[in-house]
Amino acid sequence: MELRVLRYFLAVAREENITKAAALLHLTQPTLSRQLMQLEEELGVQLFQRSRYRIMLTEEGMLLRRRAQELVDLADKTAREFTGREKELMGEIAIGAGESRSMTFLSQAILTFREQYPKVTFRIFSANADDVKERLDMGLLDMGLLTEPVDVGKYAFRRIREKDRWGVLVRTDSPLAGLEAVTPQDLESAPLLVSSRESVQRELANWFGERWEHLQIVSTFNLILNAANMVRCGVGAALSFDLDMAFDNLRFLPLSPAMETGTVLVWKKDQALTPAAEAFHRHIDHALQAFLARENKH
Repeated sequence: MELRVLRYFLAVAREENITKAAALLHLTQPTLSRQLMQLEEELGVQLFQRSRYRIMLTEEGMLLRRRAQELVDLADKTAREFTGREKELMGEIAIGAGESRSMTFLSQAILTFREQYPKVTFRIFSANADDVKERLDMGLLDMGLLTEPVDVGKYAFRRIREKDRWGVLVRTDSPLAGLEAVTPQDLESAPLLVSSRESVQRELANWFGERWEHLQIVSTFNLILNAANMVRCGVGAALSFDLDMAFDNLRFLPLSPAMETGTVLVWKKDQALTPAAEAFHRHIDHALQAFLARENKH
């Protein structure tokens, strides 16, 4: 199975049209069709359902699309790592990050790092901790900013000092909006949106205690932006971190008793780092030391 053919396959899957994909790939239509048929023969499955005007993926085709994209992304990342290894540091650093106030620390570190190394670029993959770990394990990311609880046994890591405060995002016309903080009893009868991560749900279950079994959980989510839209539309209230983000007609209320979550920056212990990633690790260490020194002064 050649990487070139996988790129052809992905182009056809994206365009859903042989003629359009062939034009984008600068191939003739018969050549592209032949390559796809040979790929199907090699795998022993049908990848497409063909009609006169459209070509769609079969179930096997959808599986290959995911795997092919991962392989192509990894190949492209590897190529970028070996590009321009001159004296001047350059390259790309891929980081997966969940939604956390610690992203501010990471953003500031990226800013000051690029002041020293302007030819280094960053690629940020936004997802929850479980999805970030999956891409880390596949070698698609150099490091990940993960919110706890998370098993860091197979990773090297640095703990970020700032913690995230839990609360609930509600509409300003909600009966809860007049409170300064919310208790488990306040939320027992409210429709709720919660994180899709099982480990986070267990943490929330500990906070709610026996009331957890009686909650009205109407939806799960992995990132807050769409959840905030659902809150705005009246679907329910979203349990989330205080990310210091302003949403129109919404209000964040902290939990009482308070509940906080830590954040760690992780990378695979056995993964060979590029010069750019190694330099960024050193930069992060210096930034954390400087942050700790400022805290100690106060």
